[in-house]
Amino acid sequence: MIKEKPDHDNLPDKAPVLVFDSGIGGLTVLRELRVWLPDRRFVYVADDAGFPYGDWEEEALCDRIIKLFDRLLAEHKPAIVVIACNTASTLVLDDLRAAFPFMKFVGTVPAIKPAAERTRSGLVSVLATPGTVRRAYTHDLIQSFASKCHVKLVGANLLATLAEAHIRGEQIDEAQVLAQIEPCFVEEDGRRTDIVVLACTHYPFLANVFRKLAPWPVDWLDPAEAIARRTISLLQQSEGQGESGNMQESSDHPHDVAEFTSGKPDFAIRRLLQGFGLQFDHIDG
Repeated sequence: MIKEKPDHDNLPDKAPVLVFDSGIGGLTVLRELRVWLPDRRFVYVADDAGFPYGDWEEEALCDRIIKLFDRLLAEHKPAIVVIACNTASTLVLDDLRAAFPFMKFVGTVPAIKPAAERTRSGLVSVLATPGTVRRAYTHDLIQSFASKCHVKLVGANLLATLAEAHIRGEQIDEAQVLAQIEPCFVEEDGRRTDIVVLACTHYPFLANVFRKLAPWPVDWLDPAEAIARRTISLLQQSEGQGESGNMQESSDHPHDVAEFTSGKPDFAIRRLLQGFGLQFDHIDG
């Protein structure tokens, strides 16, 4: 069912950018967006009550996200939505656009095209959640943009959870991390994997651990900058701005907020949010 456009009559000149993820991995995207849009107001929404998304049946997860956005768009009236989650983007992005045609959505999909353009060995790995690995969307990207490369899809069932623990400051088992990333490293006819696509926004938080444990150096490809550039492009189209990355006339605006569908992020997460300049706000999930 197509949803009606919210009433924007009482909006400030520049509505916020809404960044959505299943947990706190999308903070890596928020961090990059702030570099390009330093004076923009942001709302960060974490569906932690549904985390991890990889454990869901596709139809049930799609229904959950659509219903959640029916409320979020009416409440926050954002200028644009960034789905900072590969699993959600590859599953529900088309459905979101169909349900809410008045809203612009920027998805996060595996950076397979730039990986294919940059690789020298022709061996590329995509490190993702099992859900992203299964999606036809991911396989279509490979067929469209990387048909001349050998692309290995690696479904890591523990990394998102390990990343959340690492962000909280908890000790993680490096042997578990190594077991998750080791399949990415392929040797074939004297060539080696030289690019690993980080196809989950949680994974950049573990990048230093990956570099430490990797059998050999590779380019760990983070799509956050590309997402930020695409977001700016769409904002410029809709708001009639020039080329400057500073899309807002004044920095005198309310604080950026973070909302968790569980309504109860733990102390470590609240402290992390403060470090990102976010104030915790409660929503019902």
